[in-house]
Parts: sequence; C-alpha cells; structure tokens
Amino acid sequence: MLRNSMKGMIMTAIDSHAHTHAAPQATTESETATALRILLSVAVFVAGWATSVALWGIPGLYIPALALVPVAWGMLIVISRG
Repeated sequence: MLRNSMKGMIMTAIDSHAHTHAAPQATTESETATALRILLSVAVFVAGWATSVALWGIPGLYIPALALVPVAWGMLIVISRG
C-alpha cells in the first residue's frame, strides 16, 4: 500500500486507476459527415499517389512528396503558433 501525502489517504492497487472517464457523447450527423469527408479525401489522395507510382514509377513517388514539402512546412508553422 502507498500513502498519498497530499490527502493523507491510503491507496491500494484497486484504487490506483483514476475514475475520470467522461461519459461518451453521441456524435451528431454533421460530425460524422465531416469525419467521412476527411477520410474520403485522404483515401482519394493516397489512391492518386499510388496511381502516379503505377504510371510513372519512382518519379511518381518522389515528385508529389517533394511538392508537399512546403505544405508540411506551413502546417508545422501553423501548429507551432497554436
């Protein structure tokens, strides 16, 4: 058993998991539609990239990746600014 010095309570192995789970909230139809749109966009992008590799080989692999470097750089700036 461990003694919690802040509260003066005795904590056992059974009590070690905090019960701070929030109740699951029902997703709305608009949230589901937005998630589906994002997933579909990513799937189309990946399929397009795979098609470019199938058609043009190695250049079809690295040229889109090279073109996305400024996009990734911009996203890093946006994320870092909060």
